[in-house]
Amino acid sequence: MANRQRMMNNNPNNKGKRPKRNWGWVWYLFFLIALAGFFFSPAKEDAVQKDLSYTKFTAYIEQNMVEKLTVYDDNRAKAHIREQSYGIVFGSVDAGQKTKGELIALIPSVEEFAKYMDNQNRERKKAGLQPIDVTFEKAHDYWYLILANVMPILLIFLFFMWMGRGLGSGMAGGIFGVGKAQAQVFDKDKKDKVTFKDVAGLAGAKEEVQEIVAFLKNPQKYTELGGKIPKGALLVGPPGTGKTLLAKAVAGEADVPFFSMSGSDFVEMFVGVGASRVRDLFRQAKEKAPAIIFIDEIDAVGRARGKSVMTGGNDERESTLNQLLTEMDGFGTNSGVIILAATNRADVLDSALLRAGRFDRQIHVELPDLQERKEIFGVHLRPIKIDQTIDIDFLAKQTPGFSGADIANVCNEAALIAARNGHKKVGKQDFMDAVDRIIGGLERKNKIMTDDEKRSIAYHEAGHATISWLLRYANPLVKVTIVPRGMALGAAWYLPEERQLTNREHLLDELCSLLGGRAAEEVFLSQTSTGALNDLERATKQAYAMVAYYGMSERLKDLSFYDSTGRYDYGFTKPYSDKTAELIDEESHKIIEEQMARAKRILVEHKDGHNALAELLIEREVITHEDVEHILGPRPWQSRGDQIIAANNEAQQTAAKPKRRTAHKPAAPTSSANAVQTGDTPAAG
Repeated sequence: MANRQRMMNNNPNNKGKRPKRNWGWVWYLFFLIALAGFFFSPAKEDAVQKDLSYTKFTAYIEQNMVEKLTVYDDNRAKAHIREQSYGIVFGSVDAGQKTKGELIALIPSVEEFAKYMDNQNRERKKAGLQPIDVTFEKAHDYWYLILANVMPILLIFLFFMWMGRGLGSGMAGGIFGVGKAQAQVFDKDKKDKVTFKDVAGLAGAKEEVQEIVAFLKNPQKYTELGGKIPKGALLVGPPGTGKTLLAKAVAGEADVPFFSMSGSDFVEMFVGVGASRVRDLFRQAKEKAPAIIFIDEIDAVGRARGKSVMTGGNDERESTLNQLLTEMDGFGTNSGVIILAATNRADVLDSALLRAGRFDRQIHVELPDLQERKEIFGVHLRPIKIDQTIDIDFLAKQTPGFSGADIANVCNEAALIAARNGHKKVGKQDFMDAVDRIIGGLERKNKIMTDDEKRSIAYHEAGHATISWLLRYANPLVKVTIVPRGMALGAAWYLPEERQLTNREHLLDELCSLLGGRAAEEVFLSQTSTGALNDLERATKQAYAMVAYYGMSERLKDLSFYDSTGRYDYGFTKPYSDKTAELIDEESHKIIEEQMARAKRILVEHKDGHNALAELLIEREVITHEDVEHILGPRPWQSRGDQIIAANNEAQQTAAKPKRRTAHKPAAPTSSANAVQTGDTPAAG
């Protein structure tokens, strides 16, 4: 045992760790005490006992059947029967028990029974009989007293100790520690920690955060010039862009304690718990300063106050926020404590939380560009067995608008698809199938469509393909399919331009392309279907945004009713009059009508090419960029997306060709994007 303890002490992984207490011995002790009380209670003699009423008990005494008596202070009396009277009282018994017969009865009181026996013994002397020997004893049962008095107290103590240790690990600190912060503390000696090397892309955000880590490691470099470390930094960006991963890298790089909590961990059903946990979290951080506190999804507790008309201004969440504001920059000092927080909804945060002195910096973590996607693919491809057909540049070009989480999902799906198909390594075709799976959904091969439905979907999707091919600023087409995927009965893949600004011509061309499916149904089939639901929804939202947000209408120029701050509550009043609302409706309808007429005009002018595309779709179910170019000719305006697609096609032609798929499966895509043009959606039908 000593050698084992010595080995644990010498283990470097156990240094600084308190041994985990095992409270199982308490329950074993309780069991042993109860067992001992059962086996070692006052032993009873091997006697035949019989409980009697007091009347019969005195009758046996008066009939000279009792040899001696023992009277206890708990108003019990025990009589030893004479051997010759044993058979009368107990009947036939073994010969070895004839001297061990006892009668037990409850007496009125010890004093009255003593007077009664004195009278009986005087009468017995007068009659020449031997007096009955009477002995008075105390009825002490020590084990019974322990079980009856001590054990309830012990059980209550054990119950509260169990509650205090976490209520079965349900709450941190148990019922007595419900107000304790449930922060996860990261150890700097952890082996599998995340570092900045594991964070691909995010060059600007990583530089901002690295400066905070550098200040903690070498504060003199900044303080000698009069600078102060930022008190807080807020990571803002879309979901999946790597905000939490960046915080984990800070935890791995900084040689200081790192406390991590989620915003929802502060809010509980108990009043005052959130504020108490905030105080406890900052108290722990101050004790170990310099330290870093990371609050993930801070919008769960940091929403703007006074927005809810139902709960008022004194609810639990607002109390927690008030305490957080006080701790971050109140009268107290948080010297050496830095706050990191992450959210994708900065517009709903309270303005007091965003001011300088609390969150001095807002670090925007945006979707990765082409070069950053290459770096992210390089990180996620490390543990995957890939073959020589994989080109990271090619994969990065296929995934515009993908976040870091999306790219990680693509790599994982590709590995699963390769394993499902029995491949030894993951190839390019597996990645293309993974991109199709993530963007369009899983192929529903068992979906049965009639010939009329198939024809309607084909003409609808061919309308999208034709319009997008002939318009200058529409996104370049990659692939069109009428194979049902996910919730869509048909879909078209596009490669959107990665541009920072979008002008009116861009939006109008995209609107026209969106309406191409419905326009094709009206022109060539003389009917409309519910399959255009997704197209009409997106087109309507975009038209209203052009009028109400971007100021791109003729009658409402240079006006925007968009609230980027999120601080104004338009729950009951609109920021414009009813007359302006009518103008917004009229201008939006005008834009939709103009683009619908434009789409019909283009389709009529190129009806031969459209019909050829539709018939080819009905025959093959999938057509690609090359098929459209073969039928409609080269695009009048070649965009950067067209150049990327052409380069990818050239790379695919030089690479090894994959096996040809059957007609019911889509062919290998040449490109993909996060903008999927859905054709017929079953939800609409």
